[in-house]
Amino acid sequence: MSEGTPGPSPFSGVSARPTAARRSFLERLLGALRLDASVYDEIEHDEEALPQAAGVVALAAVCAGIGGAAGGSAGLVVGVIGAVIGWLVSAGIIWFIGVRLMEHTSDYPELLRTIGFASSPQVLLVLAAIPVLGWGVRSVVFVWGLAAYVVAVRQALDVDTGRAVLVCVLGWGLAVVVALLLASMAVSCAPSGGAMV
Repeated sequence: MSEGTPGPSPFSGVSARPTAARRSFLERLLGALRLDASVYDEIEHDEEALPQAAGVVALAAVCAGIGGAAGGSAGLVVGVIGAVIGWLVSAGIIWFIGVRLMEHTSDYPELLRTIGFASSPQVLLVLAAIPVLGWGVRSVVFVWGLAAYVVAVRQALDVDTGRAVLVCVLGWGLAVVVALLLASMAVSCAPSGGAMV
């Protein structure tokens, strides 16, 4: 590619730079924020990137907690634990749909790594603590996070953007169904407040 030629779109699926030299954690975090496909490719193939991906998930949860002023340090701990569980479950759902049902190529650790880095836009939720920015920051981060998630899934499954969107939509739909089933089970198992006869 010549010096004056622009790089590929983040949604093209084409790596913009060779991945011979491994990027630092900060370079990966910034690349994931930029939706750089080559960064997601590098993370997908780097088996040592799993702790970094977990770090991004935890950092994003802490920033979201600070931005939402969620219940002090206890709220931050609960937020981090919830984010990690959500990361593990969402990667499992995407693996099940993308690999088992739709027969694309990937494995669970690859999806964990790329989806973990797709949490990077949530780091910006720390800015939501500024009263005049709150709703705007949350809206931008939500859309940005969806785009990052699609890029992460696309690179991990080695599919085009349309197929990645389909896998994500099916994954989110399945997650909603599971959440509703769990909620209904919790409600039906909860003791009633009525008096015993």
